[in-house]
Amino acid sequence: MKKIILLAALVCLGLTTNAQKTIKIDTSKSIVKWTGSKLFSFGKHYGTVKFNSGNIIKSKDVIQGGSFVVDMNSIINTDGEYSEMLVGHLKNEDFFDVTKYPTANLEMISVKDKRVNVVEVKANLTIKGITHEVNFEATVKDADWTVTLTSKFIIDRTRWGIEYESKGLIGSAKNSVISDAIEFEVIVVTEVNKC
Repeated sequence: MKKIILLAALVCLGLTTNAQKTIKIDTSKSIVKWTGSKLFSFGKHYGTVKFNSGNIIKSKDVIQGGSFVVDMNSIINTDGEYSEMLVGHLKNEDFFDVTKYPTANLEMISVKDKRVNVVEVKANLTIKGITHEVNFEATVKDADWTVTLTSKFIIDRTRWGIEYESKGLIGSAKNSVISDAIEFEVIVVTEVNKC
């Protein structure tokens, strides 16, 4: 029995040090937090969106890439009392049109070491069928057989065709203009992977 365990450990070590491996994310622990705000007031809304699936790619314990699918139907607000009207509006054609575009995607196309436990990521973000490049830093924690990536970045929603009450629209009332910036905090936790 000890020989079998030792052999399995050696095979695992060989796979870990020499080969590229794909590790699935734990969708119950991974989350996207979002924040939107009014342009000329202090009003903010914030909430979460869940992942459908995702994975990161590692080689020699270095993150090489990854891809993630977000379930846009899971969007909710968490700023105080849940607002069914707000969530319904975010899901309709004015914003994310989740009936037509039920998922959003992010695919890492380049990952570079920035400093200790921090990587610089270049990725393609697809929302409403529109893809643009985004760049951000991510903090990496590799412990207890899991990898955790945490990042924050801001997008201009109008680049993805979300123009409702945008500052660029003529005729919008000043107090109803919504900032074009959407802030994201993304926390990705992989499944336990002992090999």
